[in-house]
Amino acid sequence: MNAMDSSELAEFLSTCRARVSPDQVGLEPESARRRVPGLRREELARLAGVSVDYYTRLEQGRSRSASAEVLDALAVALRLDEAERQHLFNLARPEPAKRKRRARPQRVDPATLRLIETLDEVYCPAFVLGRRLDVLAHNRLAGALITEFRALPAPQRNQARFVFFDPHARELYADWATVAADTVAMLRLDAGRYPDDPQLSALIGELSIHSEEFRRWWSDHKVHQRTTGTKAYRHPLVGDLTVEYQALHPAGDADQILFVYTTQPGSASETSLRLLAHWHDQERPDIPIETH
Repeated sequence: MNAMDSSELAEFLSTCRARVSPDQVGLEPESARRRVPGLRREELARLAGVSVDYYTRLEQGRSRSASAEVLDALAVALRLDEAERQHLFNLARPEPAKRKRRARPQRVDPATLRLIETLDEVYCPAFVLGRRLDVLAHNRLAGALITEFRALPAPQRNQARFVFFDPHARELYADWATVAADTVAMLRLDAGRYPDDPQLSALIGELSIHSEEFRRWWSDHKVHQRTTGTKAYRHPLVGDLTVEYQALHPAGDADQILFVYTTQPGSASETSLRLLAHWHDQERPDIPIETH
């Protein structure tokens, strides 16, 4: 475990410990005023079935190994969800250096490209995010709804850069703060999976320098993995609309997420997407669907 991994693990454990109150885990409240928020180290150690000394060394980055049983016990005691548990394992048990491989170029499978193009025909925005939340591909309707990433230089085709640096994003998302905080949490999950990715480190550094909001949310150490949900937009052309999304891994590739947006049949949101699709087909030139 290198120094960066140790620091990240220490901060993650400390932050998660501070979020859990004693009554949440069945501990008796104390009359004396607590000096720390959440659980004390000794309380968490007791809940996880490890010694206080061992847990302290782990949180301080002085222990270079932790068994799966211990990590599972800590995850249960800290009430971590699946994304947080995965992040804990990534930080505590990084891949041995000899097994690390150079990251492959990000390419979208041709079958996935055909799929998202076909989804245009049924008025479903669709796009693919890769490592670092790079936008690898999207169909015409996703470009019309969110932004035309294909018109940007390749290094700028990134969801986090769009959310934090493009003024249009703050107007587009009805709840920009929630979208932005979730974006930070998705990047945090990636940082645990790819601790040695120089492009990811550079992106996080750029966002931290230029966005106070990003710095604040990054310090929360929250992680997020999207699966299903809803998202509300305030589009400048067609007004308010709400979509439901599914997040899938195309071709079983854990490094890529395919987002597919749908709307309720017969809803005003469905009508808005159809209007947007017709406007886009008439006003915007067709751009090849692949972005990377």
